[in-house]
Amino acid sequence: MKFLLLTFVGVVHLLSLSSGKTIYKNDISQRSFQEIKEEIASYGDVAKAIINLAVYGKAQNRSYERLALLVDTVGPRPSGSKSLEKAIQIMHQNLQEEGLENVHLEPVKIPHWERGEESAVMLEPRIHKMAILGLGSSIGTPPEGITAEVLVVTSFEELQRRAPEARGKIVVYNQPYVNYSKTVQYRVQGSVEAAKVGAVASLIRSVASFSIYSPHTGIQEYQDGVPKIPTACITVEDAEMMSRMASRGNRIVIQLKMGAKNYPDADSFNTVAEIIGSKYPEQVVLVSGHLDSWDVGQGAMDDGGGAFISWEALSLIKDLGLRPKRTLRLVLWTAEEQGGIGAFQYYQLHKANISNYSLVMESDLGTFLPSGLQFTGSEKARTIVEEVMSLLQPVNITQVFRAGEGTDINFWIQAGVPGASLLDDLYKYFSFHHSRGDTMTIMDPKQMNVAAAVWAVVSYVIADMEEMLPRS
Repeated sequence: MKFLLLTFVGVVHLLSLSSGKTIYKNDISQRSFQEIKEEIASYGDVAKAIINLAVYGKAQNRSYERLALLVDTVGPRPSGSKSLEKAIQIMHQNLQEEGLENVHLEPVKIPHWERGEESAVMLEPRIHKMAILGLGSSIGTPPEGITAEVLVVTSFEELQRRAPEARGKIVVYNQPYVNYSKTVQYRVQGSVEAAKVGAVASLIRSVASFSIYSPHTGIQEYQDGVPKIPTACITVEDAEMMSRMASRGNRIVIQLKMGAKNYPDADSFNTVAEIIGSKYPEQVVLVSGHLDSWDVGQGAMDDGGGAFISWEALSLIKDLGLRPKRTLRLVLWTAEEQGGIGAFQYYQLHKANISNYSLVMESDLGTFLPSGLQFTGSEKARTIVEEVMSLLQPVNITQVFRAGEGTDINFWIQAGVPGASLLDDLYKYFSFHHSRGDTMTIMDPKQMNVAAAVWAVVSYVIADMEEMLPRS
């Protein structure tokens, strides 16, 4: 691990201890980096106690078992569904029964979309029933469906070049998978770009790092002034097959039927619980994951695991009788999959206290064996976080990467609050992401134990340090 050596002198400014307000050169922290380093090192025994309890002690496998009970009981938890609200009520009760503090539900309004019955059948050049998943917020087709010839493209640029061919057709995107952030634009924007050139529907190759004939759903966005057309994901295999067919000059015809419907926004809640700080209770370290999921699989990986290691972090700290100086706040977000809807409303409600947030943390990239922590913040804060991560040497997870962003915490990060997310095997994650394969079968209790230990050590130490993390 590379350390940046800093000295807090002269014009350097930190955040104040009690108010969360920035200290400028008229009121400079007198602590040197060496003193901060020594303070962090003093948490070595606490970190080992957390690790031992989570990985080897009586709490091992607890987050996995809790998660399995929830997802086996309620199944997938799409925005606006009764199953999501049942999960929220169960979690509210669980947090109360555990004796966490300030357990409450914060009301929000969230989208409600249902896919209904759906199918896609290739009629030419041969009969082939395709596996599809409608994309979130898509409109449906007429009851008789849409039957049209296909135009296969590999990029938006190719679509523009071939725009005269697209009118009245179903556009099929066979975009290569580069990485999620680059490739997902086809899922999000594909229907709009196809509609702009007169297409009647769009089918998007699933955004996945690996496929065993499994479609991957997700949110898509319509645009004002552009006709809304039905849109769904197809498998990597079918997208590539149609691309080969088209290259041979075959005429491809598909009949698409989608019963998707959008309903008025539904009532829901963000779920909150705390361990109230002993010295600076108004200051907050926030740990989080989202409780909603898509309507396929069980939502175990995305993001049951992240939600449950966040709960587990507070459980571990409570089990050890620890109470940090500032408040540890657990938030289980709702409607993340629709674009962080619940998190945005939380931000609007709490942003007046933004100076009191030391760190916001979100786990939403799987809870497989962690590679380390992704972090966004000032270089001074990064150096402190690197020292905190060194406490996790017993489990050999000490790296600090860039880009700690997450859908639900980006609002805070963009406003200057330091943010962190858990990083692990993204190839595995995007193999199962938003698919029917997102079940407990892909979860590993031992890996969840380690992820929970990382989450608990980082959140506790930063919440208990004498100073808040410095901002830019």
